[in-house]
Amino acid sequence: MAAPVVRLRDVTKSYGNGAARTQVLRGVSIDIEAGELVALVGQSGSGKSTLLNIVGGLDQPDTGEVEVLGIDTIKAGDTKRARLRNQSIGFVFQAFNLMDHLTCLGNVIIPSAFAHDSKEIEERGREALRRVGLSDFARRHPSELSGGQKQRVAIARALFGSPTLLLCDEPTGNLDSETGKEVIDFFRELNAKDGVTLVIVTHERRISSVAKRVVAMKDGMIIETTDQELADRNAAFGGGPA
Repeated sequence: MAAPVVRLRDVTKSYGNGAARTQVLRGVSIDIEAGELVALVGQSGSGKSTLLNIVGGLDQPDTGEVEVLGIDTIKAGDTKRARLRNQSIGFVFQAFNLMDHLTCLGNVIIPSAFAHDSKEIEERGREALRRVGLSDFARRHPSELSGGQKQRVAIARALFGSPTLLLCDEPTGNLDSETGKEVIDFFRELNAKDGVTLVIVTHERRISSVAKRVVAMKDGMIIETTDQELADRNAAFGGGPA
């Protein structure tokens, strides 16, 4: 059996010192298998975003074990973690995080800033924009785009390196309901057709409904994990939880 894409064991994380110290994660353990679409849900402050940042190597835990795509990200040095993020992990954030002085194409190809083959890089960037339906937007700037278009550029940037794992933090949080639905549909297609593993932090009920697994957090702990496909199947046949 193949190793999970993400493997966490007894992960803890705190911020601050002394009386101001706050424990954000309290012994979190989870496996995420290749090809899963996992929705990470819970109230603000439950630890969802911190967990996502640790999976993505943007933050380090205080204690515990973290393996992502077979790499121990705690023991790995900064260079190896940076290479993992650049080559195998894509990130999509609520705030888009686009650079206004760059064109859409310029924003998409940021991960290749130190590459030498500019023609090949540009072709890959244009292909990423095509995949999100923005083929004609390469030379536009973020200030000329709607919120939904900005998020699509952010998704194109995340897809630029053909990631195995896509981590999304409230990707529909700044979008209207119709545009949010389009983004959700794109994520579902990306998972179903391309086999990309997705972990999505969300308050969006529609994302939870299309996820293969819903993981609920509270006070820094995982309190419930629901296999969505199994739950839907049981509901359809009038059954209870398996």
